[in-house]
Amino acid sequence: MSTTSIRTSTDEDVDRAPAGRGDGDSESRLRLGRGPGFVLALTAVVAMMVGASAPSPFYPVLQQEIGFSAGTMTTIFSVYALALLATLLVTGSLSDHVGRRPVLAVGFAVLAASMVGFWHSDGVTMLLVSRVVQGVAAGLLLSTMTAAVTDLEPESRPGLAATLNSVTPLFGLAAGALVAGAVLDAQPSNALPLVFATLTAVYAVLALAALALPETSPRHDGWAGSLRPRVGIPVPARAAFRRSAPALFAGWATGGLYLSLGAPIVGQLLGGGSHLAQGSVVAVLTGTGSLSCYLWRNRTPRAVTIYGTTMLALGTVLTLVALHAGSLVGFLLAAVVAGSGFGTSFLGIMRSITPTVGPDQRGELFSSVFVVSYLAFGLPAVAAGFAAPELGLETTATVYGVVVAVLSGSAALVRTFTTRE
Repeated sequence: MSTTSIRTSTDEDVDRAPAGRGDGDSESRLRLGRGPGFVLALTAVVAMMVGASAPSPFYPVLQQEIGFSAGTMTTIFSVYALALLATLLVTGSLSDHVGRRPVLAVGFAVLAASMVGFWHSDGVTMLLVSRVVQGVAAGLLLSTMTAAVTDLEPESRPGLAATLNSVTPLFGLAAGALVAGAVLDAQPSNALPLVFATLTAVYAVLALAALALPETSPRHDGWAGSLRPRVGIPVPARAAFRRSAPALFAGWATGGLYLSLGAPIVGQLLGGGSHLAQGSVVAVLTGTGSLSCYLWRNRTPRAVTIYGTTMLALGTVLTLVALHAGSLVGFLLAAVVAGSGFGTSFLGIMRSITPTVGPDQRGELFSSVFVVSYLAFGLPAVAAGFAAPELGLETTATVYGVVVAVLSGSAALVRTFTTRE
């Protein structure tokens, strides 16, 4: 099914919706058009992902100030992924039934609350609660924002949403880690309020702004049933999803390697003492991924996925070589290669699956995509966090890297011998 054949609802459709969805002229005057709505939805994606990576440079600092073990830091990392996955399983397709706007508004309000928690963290309990709340917010927002961007795609630019749904999250992750690290180096005593008060205000504004988006998924029956925990893949998308799943898992497992162990490797094993240097690992990986998505946007989904998974495998191998050589420059260059694969493999997947369903099934489909993504991202990273104190950081990273390289190489072979797009 072509994306151009999918009819999304417009402001005119909303005005004809049943009572309870808004009333005519007064509501439509407060509604953005499709073009500005598309820009707002993309801005929201970037802002959410900035908040996802911004806390990372603060964890070593808070560990010293508050005093908690490496195992506790792993728990702080893992509760986010667990809360996100649990929320996705319950609410992943909710916006298909009640509309995108209310889910986005609630999600950003919850995300603002989590930033207040980080801002005022003075103990492990507050950090854990903040991470859980942030995970719940991310679970509400991920599939809904991705669906909203797809719904609002300009009709004259078919395929643009799939590209930008790959580019903007990676750009946001890069910006969050880099800016937070830079602020920590420049203003160490004021970094917490500077970063998290700003994010709190941004998310509060986005919670209100979401209500001005054109509603692209009018309310229909079945919302209560949609809250049953499940991973649902719409029938039209199943073939494409099966072809894409190995690459999806491999890509996000690679992301988990860098996001969970990258900063400690740079700081403890490669001599990168500044917060900016430690945050640059995530920024290089995701920033290169974002740029690569843009550069490969006109290739076929199959070609993009094969390239991406191949670069994932090669980049991970080069990462291990640089690690054992003790080269920070080599490690960052390897992250460029792996980042190119991380971004393009996700782009190929999104371009394969996005056109297969209509607006009434997009929340469900993208929920399944992110469930697989965060399982691949979270579970190996949590296991590595618990293994590092026992095996040592270098050994843990080596084992993790070998597993990722095998996964990525296998995904490249699977996609190479799958002839369909």
